[in-house]
Amino acid sequence: MSHSNISIFVPHVGCPHMCSFCNQRTITGVQEIPHADDVKRVCTQALTEIKDFHHTEIAFFGGSFTAIPREYMLELLESAYEFVGEGKFRGIRISTRPDCINDEILITLKRYGVTSIELGAQSMSDRVLDANKRGHTSADVVKASEIIKSYGFELGLQMMTGLYLSTDDDDIHTMNEIIKLQPKTVRIYPVAILKETKLAEYYESGEYKLRDFDELIELCAKMLTCFYKAGIRVIRCGLHSSEALKNNMIAGFYHPAFREICVSRLFRNVILKLAKQGENTVVYVSPSSVSMAVGHKKANRIFFDENNYNINFKVDKSLQKDEIRIKEDVFNVFKIT
Repeated sequence: MSHSNISIFVPHVGCPHMCSFCNQRTITGVQEIPHADDVKRVCTQALTEIKDFHHTEIAFFGGSFTAIPREYMLELLESAYEFVGEGKFRGIRISTRPDCINDEILITLKRYGVTSIELGAQSMSDRVLDANKRGHTSADVVKASEIIKSYGFELGLQMMTGLYLSTDDDDIHTMNEIIKLQPKTVRIYPVAILKETKLAEYYESGEYKLRDFDELIELCAKMLTCFYKAGIRVIRCGLHSSEALKNNMIAGFYHPAFREICVSRLFRNVILKLAKQGENTVVYVSPSSVSMAVGHKKANRIFFDENNYNINFKVDKSLQKDEIRIKEDVFNVFKIT
């Protein structure tokens, strides 16, 4: 089933914590908070522009939705709920913190047509959560996830790679723990260091050092395959592009084509497993996957040439976008690690 969102950003109002990486006004690019009239205007316009509205959710992103003042939360929900139902949008999607979920909140969300809840887990290592001043534990993520699913909401989990004091092993542990919780969707956010955050202080003092970008790409590519095999849809890999992010990021792993680079790495890794150095190898790909196979700015082509792999890419219209064919054998790049 296809899926889309009408995103309405709710800035940082009500969240009881300021995480090491957080500068919420910067990441949303919005300073003024939306109100009922804003929600109605956005939804009314979207109904005239979106054809597949039955699969579309009104999404409140940008902050911890269930931590904002209750009257304000109800104002937003009531205004959005007018646009949910037969002949309108599928439902409402919200994002929040694991420690801002309970039965009373979930009953309220259900009453106002909320269909999906995304939790910012970020890490499943208590050591990493504490170091980054998250204000909740991994047990809170588990508890919140289980109760959300018990009420029939679609569960989404968000994780971050490259956090302060987090290692590759910690990030893989987070991925594995998320898989155990069986969310419907996952977002993978690589760390961006924003101005006026604690993480920026750690970075500028030398206490926090970024991992190598290529190593992070390899890690995230592996995560894409693991979530795929677990039947969990990765609906975002990489940070959303915005002028505010670009203008306020002092370092980190933002790239407008981050997911594409990760998928391209999967193509490279599969070819490396199947081809031999010094031998001519014809690799067939779908017409829609030529750029993935060749790599962002021809990175894969350059890598193969520099390492004596004689790879010749050709198009096979019978292949799916995630498949390659070498001789008569067809491989899905998400199924080979």
